[in-house]
Amino acid sequence: MKQSNLFTKTFKETPKDEVSLNAQLLIRGGFVDKLGAGIYTFLPLGLRVLNKIENIVREEMNNIDAQELLMPSLLPEDNWQATKRWDVEEMYKIKDENLGLGWTHEEVITPLMKKHILSSKDLPKFVYQIQSKFRNEPRAKSGILRGREFLMKDLYSFHNSEESLDEYYERVKKAYIKIYERCGLSEKTYLTLAGGGTFSSSSHEFQTITSAGEDIIYICKKCGMAINKEVFDKKCECGGKEFTEEKAIEVGNIFKLGSKYSEAFGLKDENGKHLIMGCYGTGISRLMGVIVEVFNDGKGIIWPETVAPFNVHLISLDGGDLEIKAKSDEIYSILQNSNLEVLYDNRDDKTAGEKLNDCDLMGIPLRIVVSKKTLEKESVEIKKRKEEKTELVKIKDLKNEI
Repeated sequence: MKQSNLFTKTFKETPKDEVSLNAQLLIRGGFVDKLGAGIYTFLPLGLRVLNKIENIVREEMNNIDAQELLMPSLLPEDNWQATKRWDVEEMYKIKDENLGLGWTHEEVITPLMKKHILSSKDLPKFVYQIQSKFRNEPRAKSGILRGREFLMKDLYSFHNSEESLDEYYERVKKAYIKIYERCGLSEKTYLTLAGGGTFSSSSHEFQTITSAGEDIIYICKKCGMAINKEVFDKKCECGGKEFTEEKAIEVGNIFKLGSKYSEAFGLKDENGKHLIMGCYGTGISRLMGVIVEVFNDGKGIIWPETVAPFNVHLISLDGGDLEIKAKSDEIYSILQNSNLEVLYDNRDDKTAGEKLNDCDLMGIPLRIVVSKKTLEKESVEIKKRKEEKTELVKIKDLKNEI
């Protein structure tokens, strides 16, 4: 993509009404636009990042035999009355209609699966969706970490035995670990024991260490398992007694739901036994915000390669020089023909300093600069965003070098 065609702009000034770093950098870099508290538009650059995270999550869900569907966001009151959750504070309701906006989907997926699970031969089953959720969030001050509208993946599993649920629960754990690894967060993200709420004695969260964290976790020095402060009692399952305390933010959680929802909707096997369920969620847009909170410096964002909007940021410092411009166009074609995603800064109305500052702010992993100085050596200057050093690479060797 030529940057001159990109309708969005970058901003030098930090938004005055944003206290979170992720929102500040994403707005300044032209990735998102704030419409209201906890409500953001994902602009072209931001949507590219969001789509890459979404595709990583989708691939890992498909790898554990989950089938994707898409449920409605408009939810009828009757389903929620069946579980006595119509009056929860989290739900937005449509005035004068018996409809609410979906903040979770147990009340939709359970009666749906009742139509299709007719006997034990149909079990186990695993279904998921990636969908916008709506939640009446009183703490919408953390950018896209805690929104009123947000993109989420929710997976539901259906079983007729605890053994089957336990087996799948472990598969999901491994899939989640893979997701965070592919998003570049593996060194900062911990499997964390948490409370089970109304469903079970315990559940698991995936918590990423960051100064923007809303939770306190204790990491076992012996096994690396973490425990949420809410359930911490100075001991670990492995017997370890020494812990480090960290601030962290939840990027995913997994629950064993038991038969709460199957009982509410009469979901049974042929023997009349209510099925047991699991629920597994991870926030797609929240992951994007967490990545920004973890990977940044004083200049801007540093995207991991797997989720970056583009692989390469090509910058032409032509200053109106037609020869440099022509060579930059040629290099752009070479990179595109090498199946690389390239953002080409060919803007005529920006100085060299403005272009380089925007490049650092936007955080694309690899910068390639074409200038009079580099062309004198038949080269381009290459720099990785996460490193300080630069190097000259001959243009004739560029394709192989990249």
